Amino acid sequence: MGKLKERWGIDSNWQLLVIFIVFAITGSTSAKLAGPLCEFIGISSEEHHWSIYWPIRILLIFPIYQVLLVAFGWIFGQFRFFWGFEKKMLERMGIFKLLKLIS
Repeated sequence: MGKLKERWGIDSNWQLLVIFIVFAITGSTSAKLAGPLCEFIGISSEEHHWSIYWPIRILLIFPIYQVLLVAFGWIFGQFRFFWGFEKKMLERMGIFKLLKLIS
């Protein structure tokens, strides 16, 4: 845990616990919300083959997760950590480069 705290710049075990809780809540919530969102846009597991339904659902989870991560981070008082985490993740995925090319 010490290496993780050092890597993330975290001072206390309490802050580390809160961050783990935020990650858990965010993952569970985004996976749960993807189902109704699929239904809303007209994609259901009953009407579509699994090879269509699941990739679309997983693709929907990604943006939901990004928004919820920062939102839950703010609710739990860890906005600065999760905003930095979010920017670093999107940068590594090349999202910022893609946005610069588009604009």
